[in-house]
Amino acid sequence: MDNRKAILFSAPSGSGKTTIIKKLHNYFDYFEFSISATSRAPRQGERDGVDYYFISPDEFKQRVAKGDFLEWEEVYQGTCYGTLKSEITRIWDNGHVIIFDVDVNGGRNLKKYFGDDALAIFVMPPSVEVLETRLRQRGTETEEAIQKRLGRSAEELKQASTFDVTIINDDLETAVEETRRVIENYLA
Repeated sequence: MDNRKAILFSAPSGSGKTTIIKKLHNYFDYFEFSISATSRAPRQGERDGVDYYFISPDEFKQRVAKGDFLEWEEVYQGTCYGTLKSEITRIWDNGHVIIFDVDVNGGRNLKKYFGDDALAIFVMPPSVEVLETRLRQRGTETEEAIQKRLGRSAEELKQASTFDVTIINDDLETAVEETRRVIENYLA
C-alpha cells in the first residue's frame, strides 16, 4: 500500500462524518487524523492540538499571509478553518495515510490539490430533517448557529456529486461498513 495517500471526508455539519471516521480507526491502524486549525474558541471538552489547533484570528491571518496553509476558508463570518502544510508532512513522515474531516469547500480544495492521491467521500444525511435533529441533539450551539449551519448545508448538499463517493448515513453501522469497503478498494 502506498501510504502517501489521503482520505477526505466532507459533509454538512451534523451528517455524522466525524463519528464514521472514529469508527474506521478500528479497521485502519495506519490512519492518522489531520488536525485542522481554527480561529474559533474551543467548545467544552475540546483540546488544542487534539481536536483542533486553536489560534487567534490575528495569528490565523498572519499564517495565511506566510503561506502556512494548504487550504483555508472563512466558513462563518469571523471563523476560519484550514489545513496546515505542516500536518501533511507530519503524518506522511509517520508513514500514515492522512484522514481529513473538513467542510465541503475544504474537501473540494484538498481533492484538487491531491488529485488521484486522495479519495473524496461525501457523507450525506438521509434528509434535512434528520440533519436538523442531529444538530439540535448535540446541545452545543445556539439557535442562531443551528440556523446558520442549516442554511449552509442546503448549498453543501448540492456539491455531493463533485466527490468521488457519496455515503448515505441513514444507519451508522451500514455507513461505516460501506465506507470501509470503499477505502479498502481505493488503497488496494
